[in-house]
Amino acid sequence: MSRGAETKEEISKRFIVRAFWVLGFFILLSFLLVLRATYLQVLNKDFLINQGNARQIREPTIVAYRGMITDRNDKPLAISTPVDSLSINRKNFSLSLEKLNALSKILDTDAGKLKKEIQANKEKHYWYLRRHISTKISDRIKALNIANLTITREYKRAYPAGEVVSQLLGYTDTDEKGIEGIELQYESWLRGVSGQKKVLKDEKGRSIENIGIIKTAKPGKDLKLSIDLRLQYIANKLLKESISEYQAQYGTIIVLNALTSEVLAMANQPSFDNNERPLNHSLVRNRAIIDMYEPGSSIKPFIIANAIESGQYDTSILVDTSPVKIGKKVIRDRTDLGNVDLGTILSRSSNAGMSRISLTLESDKLWEMMSDFGFGTLSSGGFPGEARGELHHHTQWGDIGKASLSYGYGISVTPLQLAQAYAILANDGIYKPISLLANQLGEGKRILSSSTAVIVREMLEKVVGPNGTARKAAVEGYRVGGKSGTAKKITGSGGYTEDRYRSFFAGIAPLDDPQLVVVVFIDEPSGEFYYGGDVAAPVFSKVISESLRLLAIPPSYNSSLNNPLVADLNLE
Repeated sequence: MSRGAETKEEISKRFIVRAFWVLGFFILLSFLLVLRATYLQVLNKDFLINQGNARQIREPTIVAYRGMITDRNDKPLAISTPVDSLSINRKNFSLSLEKLNALSKILDTDAGKLKKEIQANKEKHYWYLRRHISTKISDRIKALNIANLTITREYKRAYPAGEVVSQLLGYTDTDEKGIEGIELQYESWLRGVSGQKKVLKDEKGRSIENIGIIKTAKPGKDLKLSIDLRLQYIANKLLKESISEYQAQYGTIIVLNALTSEVLAMANQPSFDNNERPLNHSLVRNRAIIDMYEPGSSIKPFIIANAIESGQYDTSILVDTSPVKIGKKVIRDRTDLGNVDLGTILSRSSNAGMSRISLTLESDKLWEMMSDFGFGTLSSGGFPGEARGELHHHTQWGDIGKASLSYGYGISVTPLQLAQAYAILANDGIYKPISLLANQLGEGKRILSSSTAVIVREMLEKVVGPNGTARKAAVEGYRVGGKSGTAKKITGSGGYTEDRYRSFFAGIAPLDDPQLVVVVFIDEPSGEFYYGGDVAAPVFSKVISESLRLLAIPPSYNSSLNNPLVADLNLE
């Protein structure tokens, strides 16, 4: 029988067999799919979820806000402002000509230059295209919707006062890590703790959803300095003017609270602007704390204080100021003063008289008191790079060393150490540790008797009187006192120059109720004048005059009349 003559029963049977095989195939396929789904969704679920998360979920860092630095009156000195940074995942990054042109226009750069920059970094998996651009610019870039171009929120340090207080504050790097100054000293306090979050990204690397916070960012703590920005502006302005006037190399002015030893101003010139990059690193150092110098005659009040404390001298004793010969060295004054009292020795700055006094003092007691005044010890509480100064042990002095010490040679001090020592005289003999922070006052320690401190202050008033060596330090309406100092600069061979000097003036005001201590240091003034009484003293007068009036400290006397307080001192 031919195939075409199959019976209906045979056709139906063959159809049923085929249908069975087709149905069986689909059942088997469904079973395999169920097994695969079970394997993927139950047995291998965690692996697949992790793989998916690895491709779409990211855990970027949340940068913490750095603490603000303010002056004692809450005026901002250092703040962190929000900025954005552009980074590229080079593996999947591509940029059309249209978007390249648009991006280069926003970044204010040439399109060809930008393209070369991108190509030069093509081997890097991840790199920054730009750091710290303004949020206004980044918002415009976001609108371009460029795949695999990540915009990350960061912070940039800004210093509103600029060069006025830059050497004290220091600066931070691009990642807001303290590099110099206060920023470095209090890094752990100012720096915050970064956080972390989860975000969902699309296939082009763009964030499409914030999933949640893994770790909350903790901002840094604010820091209030003892600096009074108003006084800082005064000191910086007057120092800048004096450096220009005397064509000096550089200079420093320090203003202390006489009773608390808080630093109210600390200016250095030339200075730098810590907002600008690149920095001029030769101007970064805070010379007020880091550099040390021989102070010249500004050291003399402390030798006088020790002489009085020793009991060997009082205000009535006369001292021979004729030349002092020690071996081959002869110490003499420019003018023969004869036999004079301690006040005249100080006011006329007699090196011979000071040498003769120091040679009669017990070396160990003198060394101990000089150490107590802060010479040869750190004073700022940890400022980076601070110098200790040099105060050789008394066993190394010898007669020449001891005599030289009395007029400021063979000893090196920082301007801050000198200011601290004068603050002890201003505070009736009580030492208070230097503070760069507001309202962080240490315990006082008596260094010398109150009566001695008062006597020395009265002698310092004679220094700025009509017959003193620093008449230009006088301030109309106020009783002030202080001591100038002039020291020859050391040569490379260890000797002293004959035409290069350093000029100091350190003083207290007002003397009847001490409030401020000011130290002025001018390095290598050029021209006719170089003595501390001619160069540094007038700057002191200006700083004190403006500062006392700003702080509303009343005058000591009516400036339209003769000052009876000065007249009573029997000036010579």
